[in-house]
Amino acid sequence: MTIADGDKPILITGGCGFLGCNLADRLASRGDRVLILDNFARAGIRENAQWLKSRHRDEIAIAIGDVRDPIIVIDAVRGARAVLHLAAQVAVTTSLEDPCDDFETNARGTVNVLEAVRRHNPSAPVIFASTNKVYGRLVDDTQIRRVDRRYVPTHQALARGVTESAPLDFYSPYGCSKGTADQYVHDYARVFGLRTVTMRMSCIYGPRQFGTEDQGWIAHFLLSALRGDRLTIYGDGCQVRDALYVADATAAWIAALDQIDRTHGRVFNLGGGPANSVSLLELIELLARLVGHEISFGFDDWRPGDQPWYVSDVGALSAAIGWRPTTSLPDGLASLQHWLQGRFTGAVMSREVVA
Repeated sequence: MTIADGDKPILITGGCGFLGCNLADRLASRGDRVLILDNFARAGIRENAQWLKSRHRDEIAIAIGDVRDPIIVIDAVRGARAVLHLAAQVAVTTSLEDPCDDFETNARGTVNVLEAVRRHNPSAPVIFASTNKVYGRLVDDTQIRRVDRRYVPTHQALARGVTESAPLDFYSPYGCSKGTADQYVHDYARVFGLRTVTMRMSCIYGPRQFGTEDQGWIAHFLLSALRGDRLTIYGDGCQVRDALYVADATAAWIAALDQIDRTHGRVFNLGGGPANSVSLLELIELLARLVGHEISFGFDDWRPGDQPWYVSDVGALSAAIGWRPTTSLPDGLASLQHWLQGRFTGAVMSREVVA
């Protein structure tokens, strides 16, 4: 069931990015009109835009613009029936190089979206792409132990993963800017009555992801394996994340939108949960079996804000919308491999990424 509001489009900021274009494709495929606002600054964006237009033509409109410009945001928000806000600066390393630009995009850009909705379209739901980085490092060395090639928490309370009640502890400029935006989105629901939902996402992966060392690490690992490139692991490789296949992520977002009367004002963790948790070393072994050869890798120092262990407890989201992950990590990796091999044809997985 879709939210009713005539033929108004669903606005997706950053809609030509990895998760955004998958959301746009799924919404358009079920008959929703979609308006994308994207600044086309990142690699792969134009390719994703062309893919969307080839599949949906008039059902998806694409406007080039930046959420840092409040006038552009107002124009996009005014006629929308919902706003899915994904536009962001996404890399910790980039935030360390330019904290001010990181703040302007993630924090100020989000306030621009919220203010546009509050002043010009207050009935429109807003779903925001937050991150598990708002929890900071989460555990210290005394709260984890190493078991084989992964870390596990020593506290039984974390056996099912991290809940939304975990204390926030922003770490790195990226964590601060996304955490600031996270809290603004939640507060605009409490103070101004906007129908907002915050999704604190873990490692989303799948087709249409142009992985780099700084962002989209699962795609980066697999693409490097296919090319035969040497990987660099920051830390000891035993750090653990929970991985969520993109089709499961988009299903959660759309269900949260469709059931906005139940989800508004809430903050949810969104990830693969314990069943889809994996350490970096374990992932390399999975990928080696997938590509059929050993993967070369080395180690470097831990980076600021790196979490030795993070697994989402998605119980709150499951209870609210009846959602759970359905794609196993091996199946999701096989799907990502199929897409990467279909896109990067020719000489040994060309390193060129279409910008």
